[in-house]
Amino acid sequence: MQQIASSSSAAREGGLKSVLQRFPFVPALIILVALVALNGFFEPRSLSFGSITGLVSTYLALMLLAVAQTYVVYAGDIDLSVGAIVSLVNVVIIVLMEKWGGGGLTVLAACLVGVLTGIACGVVNGIMIAGLRLQAIVATFATSIFFTGLALYVLPVAGTPAPEAYWLTYGGTYFGIPFVFYVVAAVALVLGILARMRLSTQLLAVGDDAMAAFQSGLPVTLIRIKGYVLCGLFSALAALCVTGDTASGDPLVGGKMTLYSVAAVVLGGSALSGGAGTVTGSVIGALIIGLINSLVFFVGTPSEWQNLVQGLAILIALMAGVLVSRGARA
Repeated sequence: MQQIASSSSAAREGGLKSVLQRFPFVPALIILVALVALNGFFEPRSLSFGSITGLVSTYLALMLLAVAQTYVVYAGDIDLSVGAIVSLVNVVIIVLMEKWGGGGLTVLAACLVGVLTGIACGVVNGIMIAGLRLQAIVATFATSIFFTGLALYVLPVAGTPAPEAYWLTYGGTYFGIPFVFYVVAAVALVLGILARMRLSTQLLAVGDDAMAAFQSGLPVTLIRIKGYVLCGLFSALAALCVTGDTASGDPLVGGKMTLYSVAAVVLGGSALSGGAGTVTGSVIGALIIGLINSLVFFVGTPSEWQNLVQGLAILIALMAGVLVSRGARA
């Protein structure tokens, strides 16, 4: 009987480890459900459709930035310039829309230029890190200062408003569905396509063992550059969302978002050492950060204590997720 019990227990443990290895975002998902319940308990209206729409609208940029960070983390790299890219793209599109008149076609043209700007930033980072073999954390810290300087040159003072057509579209409702949910659906489709492409698998292979990937014939340098290009692309998309949410230009708007994106990636179950993780987990991690911020407000935390409590809550969530993930990989 004892042997049967021990074998069934081992089977359950093995099954749990298998699930966590295949879906490393499960601990984050459990934390997310718990936070939704706590938010609903302290503020029942937070579960209304309007409140959920507001949450998605506010933190959609962070979700996209967490996705951007995930693609470089896959390969064992990191990008500390994502927030600066957000700031740069934000001011570029604001200034262009103002100069070009703010009409429908000019808004689209400015957004396209903004996306290309983000991709160019990603190419610069990729060449410096993968091509010139500089340390990712140092190189992207340097480029973050450079991109911030460019943003301040383009728009020295914050406050230039976005055209009415832009922010009304972002905050609007079409066929009874808020525009942000169309954005979420489009991003989910793109991420689904990317997940089925070889690039995602190749990035994970490079992160797991770069030397083995190289010996197997994979173009490791090019793959890492592509990871940074994807990072720049999604950082630019995050900037478009920030611009729609704030309806203005600010050369420092993305400053605090960089470390939040790293925290979201780790919360979602990705390993900063590379080779493991999912974009789904990173999105969940970004939502966890948003719900923690909401919960701190709903429980009536004094303003002078809110940053301390938010940081402590995020730290606890990180510790819980990392410990469970380590147990699964053991």
